Amino acid sequence: MTGKKKTSAEVIEGISNSMTPTSNMEDIQEYMKQYDPEATYREHKCWKQYITIIVSLVFCSFQLYATLSGTLTAQILRSTHLAFVMLLGFLLYPASRKMPLNTLPLYDVALGLAGFACWMYTAVNFDTLVRRTGDFLPIDIAVGVAAILILFEACRRIAGIPIMIIAGTFIIYAFAGPWLPGFLNHRGYSFERVVAHLYYNTEGIMGTPIGACASFIFLFIMFGSFLEKTGIGQFFIDICNAIAGGAAGGPAKVAVLTSALEGTVSGSSVSNTVGSGSFTIPMMKRLGYKPEFAAAVEAAASTGGQIMPPIMGAAAFLMAESLGLPYVTVAKAAIIPALLYFSGIFIMVHLEARKLGLKGMSKETLPKFLPLFLTKGYLMLPLAVIVYFLVEGKTATFSALMGIVSCAALGIIASIIDISRGTSPRMDIKDFVDILTSSARNIISVAIACGMAGIIIGIVTLTGIGLKLGAGLIELSHGIPFITLFLTMIASIILGMGTPTTANYLITSTITAGAIVGLGYEPLAAHMFAFYFGIIADITPPVALAAIAGAAIAKAKPMATALQATKLAIAAFIIPYMFVFNPAMLLIDTTAGEVLFIIVTALVGMIGVSAGLEGWLFRTCTALERILLAGGGLLLITPGLATDIAGLSILTVVSAIQLLFRARDRKKQVTL
Repeated sequence: MTGKKKTSAEVIEGISNSMTPTSNMEDIQEYMKQYDPEATYREHKCWKQYITIIVSLVFCSFQLYATLSGTLTAQILRSTHLAFVMLLGFLLYPASRKMPLNTLPLYDVALGLAGFACWMYTAVNFDTLVRRTGDFLPIDIAVGVAAILILFEACRRIAGIPIMIIAGTFIIYAFAGPWLPGFLNHRGYSFERVVAHLYYNTEGIMGTPIGACASFIFLFIMFGSFLEKTGIGQFFIDICNAIAGGAAGGPAKVAVLTSALEGTVSGSSVSNTVGSGSFTIPMMKRLGYKPEFAAAVEAAASTGGQIMPPIMGAAAFLMAESLGLPYVTVAKAAIIPALLYFSGIFIMVHLEARKLGLKGMSKETLPKFLPLFLTKGYLMLPLAVIVYFLVEGKTATFSALMGIVSCAALGIIASIIDISRGTSPRMDIKDFVDILTSSARNIISVAIACGMAGIIIGIVTLTGIGLKLGAGLIELSHGIPFITLFLTMIASIILGMGTPTTANYLITSTITAGAIVGLGYEPLAAHMFAFYFGIIADITPPVALAAIAGAAIAKAKPMATALQATKLAIAAFIIPYMFVFNPAMLLIDTTAGEVLFIIVTALVGMIGVSAGLEGWLFRTCTALERILLAGGGLLLITPGLATDIAGLSILTVVSAIQLLFRARDRKKQVTL
């Protein structure tokens, strides 16, 4: 074959084109709408689009003013934030996903305006309400009831039914206390007391979650919208292809690495699965992976994106607020567990590729790392800016603002360079409008989830049920730590089913983390434990939304995919126990030497567990070898010098046996 050598830009374009999914963009959007309620929003092509654009721009302007001025009281900021969220929520999201998205019924406009008015009622009448100091008029209670009901309807449409059911159950509990048995019993509260506590009190809907959402979470979502516009998603895919595309089972390893990188800015397991999976899943199938395995790899890796710092689906910010810790402490604590999680999936993928004899992609079709990084590496600068300011001890709000400024500057500079080259501008006024409207749209589900979580937290603070639930779990487990953790794991998985990331953390930490703290373990470890297992619900049967979305793209069996994804994500079922029993994994009261030792032993242990599950190390494993590998790996993962020595000894013996038998098999093949 003759012809001139391709430039690096042409090679990059070639690999991007070769990764075009078997499904077209319409199919991908349909998958998103089917499995992710947040993706089912109206996109008008007529004059109606300007209504949502104008509301979104005003909303963003208010948020930026509130952040930069710092003059608004907490109640005014939070209630105004919710007012805009309600208005946009009903303008953008239909009552049913089966309804056409090109219409805007009058009842949705009315509901949006009613929700806006109900939440603005607090902001407009703030001084009057303060002067009355809890003396509420009938009109105050009526507005509160309407606001709560409208919030429930918005939740049903956008955040999903599970969190609505949980919040509703807690409200019922506030009234039904006198008739409940055992530790659930309480004296009960009046209708007015419950409504006032949830609507007007900063321990209710306008509590810490919505406070974090209205301040810095919104800014980080805006930062993510800016970052997406720069094309960093494609850069992640290309750079991962340059690193791992040519290795054994390359596309699967690319899926793992890409999901880890996209997880730094993504806020949804399902959207991450569909977004990167539309490229990686067809590639894996073409290479020879079974559809279920291909879909499971993407789903497991994309779900892990929610535990990947610095964003963690906004949970990192909420965790910092809930525990009263600096944000950077939470982000640092999440690093080692996240790396171990992705290492576990990467090892499983590698062993599967070796077992099936799969090769990587042709190196001629892959971009070269250095040219790619030199030409596109500047896209990482905004992320570097945020990390720098966070490490320097700046607030999350300031860091997010600097990230936004760096993204905007990057877009403007790139546009000037493109114009000077005679090409079309990269970022213009329309792009900035798109960024702001997408920021306003993306905050809606987060804000609603935070509002609903505020209901749960409000009832917990009102009735004291949080401490009672923790005590109940401890009593049920007879105070045995492992059993308490196991019960907490099961409860967190159930509570996390079908729940968005932000709400997932708020619900699981509020209801289940108290039991772990009650045993005397680190609060940060307890919250991370509950969050991990809440997130894993996205790939755990029977709900497993991320796995089902991946199966739809791969045309695979949904439950088989979910089971395979659960096996691939085995690290997520082990790591939380590790950092509860050994908080050094979260960089709590530890040294660099201890951390390095933990990482090395845990990684070797993950190799053993993965080999046991896959049935392959250097050759096919016997049943006994699989048991020994899995057992030895678990011993290495378990904190303690004695268990590490025992686990390493077992893995060394099994590895030596495997290598001896492989050498014997190769000699036989040569002789034949």
